[in-house]
Amino acid sequence: MAPTGRALELACGTGVWTELLATRVQSLTTIDGSPEMLAAARQRLGDAPVTLLEFDLFDGQPADHYDTVFFAFWLSHVPPSRFESFWSTLRGALAPGGRVLFVDTGPKEADFERFVPEAPIPMVERELKDGTTHRVVKVLHEPRDLAVRLAAIGWTANISAVGGTLFAGTAVRN
Repeated sequence: MAPTGRALELACGTGVWTELLATRVQSLTTIDGSPEMLAAARQRLGDAPVTLLEFDLFDGQPADHYDTVFFAFWLSHVPPSRFESFWSTLRGALAPGGRVLFVDTGPKEADFERFVPEAPIPMVERELKDGTTHRVVKVLHEPRDLAVRLAAIGWTANISAVGGTLFAGTAVRN
């Protein structure tokens, strides 16, 4: 995928992907809506030159423009009603000639999830190590359909299956 230049990582979580990105780009800003996840990421990263910001992706536009915007396992958590506005946010975050890189779970992941049948949007139940159960949005995109949907809102995407349940893609603004 070759991330380059000034990069923005969305929904960094504990920073697993952040570690990899930081070694491949000129500068890296990473955002997450959870202060707990940002603290875990900072602990993982140590003194790596990464800017970590608490930011709700559904509540505003990143203040800067980036050559690369990256997210892993985030698109499947974007509610269908927010899909277009999410990609509009990405459009606003990209510098001219920039691109979006992403990795996520595809339809075969359904075999490993507990979907909530009565939910008004695609949702799964997850049990945490502490025994609590939580519901999270989980939209399993078919790569080919996702590329078509992105084309309809002004993006050119190249999305490929990776392994049995994952896909990876790149997208650029038309």
